[in-house]
Amino acid sequence: MNKLFLKGVKHGLPIGLGYLSVSFAFGTQCTSGGLSVLQALLISMTNLTSAGQLAGLQVMLAGSSLIEMALTQFIINLRYALMGLSLGQKLGPTMNTPRRMFFSFANTDEIFAVASAQPEKLHHHYLYGLMLMPYIGWSLGTLLGAAAGAILPAFVSNALGIAIYGMFLAIILPPARKEKPVRAVVLIAIAISLLFSYAPMLKGVSGGFVVIICAVVAATLGAILFPIQDEGRNAA
Repeated sequence: MNKLFLKGVKHGLPIGLGYLSVSFAFGTQCTSGGLSVLQALLISMTNLTSAGQLAGLQVMLAGSSLIEMALTQFIINLRYALMGLSLGQKLGPTMNTPRRMFFSFANTDEIFAVASAQPEKLHHHYLYGLMLMPYIGWSLGTLLGAAAGAILPAFVSNALGIAIYGMFLAIILPPARKEKPVRAVVLIAIAISLLFSYAPMLKGVSGGFVVIICAVVAATLGAILFPIQDEGRNAA
């Protein structure tokens, strides 16, 4: 039991260190936007999704409705449901329903990737260790970033806030350079976002709905223009 937990902690430590820097930038954005240090910390302690939290923060700061918040989070975090279904095939017999629900809270992209790479069935002690360090790193980074954002000059806080956008660019650019469909979807999303920013009739649409529309329309057009062929059908 202890060996499995410590193995999970060891595998989760690099993820936690990575989350520390990203969540630091998120924390500075929270306090620069008017939230308190405690509010920023509670957001990260009750959520574990970088893209979802960043989008949710913009929705909150814009004073948008709860419906916009719910739809934004549903669309951005829908991938976690798919990852959960995939990872469910590797869970061992000790992972009963309450334990599955508990682990689903921390089933992020990075944790999913590490857990999926394990050759054996996943024990709940291993998964608890795996999720521990990322959770601590994400919460601690947010606390430090929010505290720093509350005392640092505005121009420094704004500069630190750019780091989280740099993370997303680092995720998007490599596959966009290699894959035409990814590049097309990114450009479509950018074009739609610019349309809502500069078209007089669309400027009034709130930021939350703009995120939803950009994501849904770009993904839909990408699926239509670049469909994935059915391997079984091609083989036939």
